[in-house]
Formats: sequence, C-alpha cells, structure tokens
Amino acid sequence: MFNRLKEKWNVNWLQFALIFCTFAIGGSVCGYTGRKLLGLLSIEKSILYYLIYIVLITVLWPLAVLVVSIPLGQFTFFRNYIRKIGRRILRK
Repeated sequence: MFNRLKEKWNVNWLQFALIFCTFAIGGSVCGYTGRKLLGLLSIEKSILYYLIYIVLITVLWPLAVLVVSIPLGQFTFFRNYIRKIGRRILRK
C-alpha cells in the first residue's frame, strides 16, 4: 500500500514520511483548533454542535495542513494536492 502511494505521488521515502507526518500533525491541529473555537461559542454538545464541528473541520483542514507543510518542506506537494481536491469537488 505504501509503495503504491509513494509511486503515485512520485516521491522518495523521506518525502513520503514527511507527507504522512504533515497529514497527521495537520489533522491533529485542525481537530484541536475546531474544539477550541466551538468552546468559545458555548454550544452544548448536541446535533448542532456536531454539525458545526464538521463544517468547521472541513474549512480548517486545508489551512492547517498548508501551515504545517511549510516547516516540513512539503508546501508545494500540499498546495497541488489541495488544488486537485478542490477541482474534483467543484467538478461534481
């Protein structure tokens, strides 16, 4: 599985490891930030809370991953990756 992704993305093993670290750290930062922002709104945990959380995470994730990718040196990969996802979403 990892070999297939590595070949698909056309990266070496170091870049592959940095990309996975970026996904992990960016996702964690996104979740943490989303919970903190919802804490400021003082909404109790209900259906509304989770709906807002999902929308917030969907908006925050690309930003979080791009910010984390800068110090890890993977900004170009993630900029292109997010553009590709955006084009696919807008096409449908």
